[in-house]
Amino acid sequence: MPEKELIVVGELNVDLILNNIDGFPKIGTEILADDMNLTLGSSSAIMAANAAAMGVDTTFCGKVGNDMFGEVVLKELKNKNVCTDHISSSDTHQTGITIVMSYAEDRANVTYCGAMELLTIDDIPWEDIKNFKHFHLSNFFIQKGIRKDITTIFKKVKEAGITTSLDLQWDPENKWDFDYRECLPYVDVFMPNEAEIMALTRTSSVDEALEAVKPFANTIALKMGAKGSVGIEDDTQMEVSSFTNPKHIDSIGAGDSFNSGFIKKYIGGGSLQECLTYGNLMGALNTTAAGGTGAFNSPEEIEQKVKSIFNVAI
Repeated sequence: MPEKELIVVGELNVDLILNNIDGFPKIGTEILADDMNLTLGSSSAIMAANAAAMGVDTTFCGKVGNDMFGEVVLKELKNKNVCTDHISSSDTHQTGITIVMSYAEDRANVTYCGAMELLTIDDIPWEDIKNFKHFHLSNFFIQKGIRKDITTIFKKVKEAGITTSLDLQWDPENKWDFDYRECLPYVDVFMPNEAEIMALTRTSSVDEALEAVKPFANTIALKMGAKGSVGIEDDTQMEVSSFTNPKHIDSIGAGDSFNSGFIKKYIGGGSLQECLTYGNLMGALNTTAAGGTGAFNSPEEIEQKVKSIFNVAI
């Protein structure tokens, strides 16, 4: 039996988040933001940190720079009880950073990738991989060091006998160079959002995109924001409604928190509907605090918040 639960492989950076911004920036001008937060960023790290806060035994594999922001990333992950034994530091590249300009339920991001681009298939702890129950990878397109080996990575993980999940995220170059027909058969849970799956399949509707992907995917967990989520497994397709947060702060990391919640239930043997519902709930809880991890500290606190805000017992 596996000794550990979840290993997350992916990018690491800090987020510099600006909220309550006076308009949109224009070249040659200056605008003001009323709120600023420097937090743990990156989709992969947010997913890992929040899964750990939910009580999932979580390990991270990634790269940071040997610098101040790298220290922030390691400290924050350790504070969330994420094992950082497989995070290495680079002396040649700085830790990544994303400047997040947050507007209501949407945002504009600018990312410096830095050390995250150095992560390769060889950095994954293959000698230890069979000791985990589940392998998750996020933000494929900005991790140049692993892109060419993505199918090999998932095939090797499956051969080790553990379950897998993948959240591609958006392609900043808008090339969508990912062979889903080749890779997805080795992915147990594919976790795109609406815009991503349509861009990947070059279709003009979610229904068309799902039809294109379904022959190659095992389970699809489609994130639809305020509309909830859609799950597809075998011949079953279901929609699960979202939860409404009456005091929305921002949506940064909400999709990653959905991933955390879904995978927590998935590892525990939950049904597709249970996984989707818990994912939606954790995505909604994410919006009650600034940044991707602010709403997640411990299983006890999460349970209390969910009860008081959404009147749901977990």
